[in-house]
Amino acid sequence: MKFVRSGIVLAPSATLGPCGILNPACARLRDGTLQLYPRLVAPGNVSRIGSFRARESSGGKLELEFCGFALESQAPYEFRTEPGGYGCEDPRVTFIPVLDKYVMSYTAFGPEGPRVAVALSDDGYKWERLGRMRFVGELMPVGDDKDAVFFPEPVKSPSGVQSIAFYHRPMLHISSLDGHAAIPTILEMEPEDRESIRIAYIPLEPVKQDIRNLLTATESVKVLYPDGHWGRIKNGGGTPPVRTDKGWFSLFHGVDAIEHEGRITMCYSAGVVLHDLEEPHRILYRSPEPILAPDTVEERTGIVNNVVFPTGIDPKGDGTYDVYYGAADAKIARARLNVEIEGS
Repeated sequence: MKFVRSGIVLAPSATLGPCGILNPACARLRDGTLQLYPRLVAPGNVSRIGSFRARESSGGKLELEFCGFALESQAPYEFRTEPGGYGCEDPRVTFIPVLDKYVMSYTAFGPEGPRVAVALSDDGYKWERLGRMRFVGELMPVGDDKDAVFFPEPVKSPSGVQSIAFYHRPMLHISSLDGHAAIPTILEMEPEDRESIRIAYIPLEPVKQDIRNLLTATESVKVLYPDGHWGRIKNGGGTPPVRTDKGWFSLFHGVDAIEHEGRITMCYSAGVVLHDLEEPHRILYRSPEPILAPDTVEERTGIVNNVVFPTGIDPKGDGTYDVYYGAADAKIARARLNVEIEGS
């Protein structure tokens, strides 16, 4: 497995987002063009989701054309008056053929805190909100939730129901209040009690009858908790899963505690995970060590230091992927990943 950095592809500007451009979704549109959807941060920590058409020159340089905003704060669940900002954050985009729709999952940061929200598009340019996700049933997670990422094809839930699945990461209350201050407490917890990647399941048949049922998850299971040698504080979904002949392949992020300038702070790295194709709650492989960690100046120094945060993946064929990720919560970088997973 080999990761080769391609460098920064998008950085803040006075017109696009002077306070940070980060954590982009990406998708191949129906005409084959690549579209990026980064989080653009304005003064006051107000987040919007932009839309950029990507063209790669013969020399491999990526040229990005701004197409406007895919989403700006409009719904009540995307506004709040408390300090700390609000808006539409950290999108991921998955084309789901059975729905014939591009599905955008994002964090709606509003009056109740961060929640999973969904928007839909027929063409990848014009987006319409569907609403916030609901978790229905006993022992289902409630409260702050982030890092929702949809699988592109129906799968079987743990109870055997044909479903549309998505990653998500329910948050601990102490993390919501002050993530850095919570580090010592979190490290004293059992790993399975820390913030972890879950997969939630939405029964497919009701969604076929009414697309609004895409907002109702009836099962959720923890699939990846911080029990390894890295990502010990928490982990969360990263890129949308990609089908390979070995299983569903995606990148995720893990968070560790490091000492920086005399204080304990957090470091975000990336690894890979492989799920069973039919039952994705069955994990076939996870990275024993990070495959990408903060190393360059842009990754180590920014709005939040020591962060690589993968959110977009573009399969190139033959086990090669372009991965788009946030660098230090300030800029967007790209790297090419070569893996021997597809058996090609």
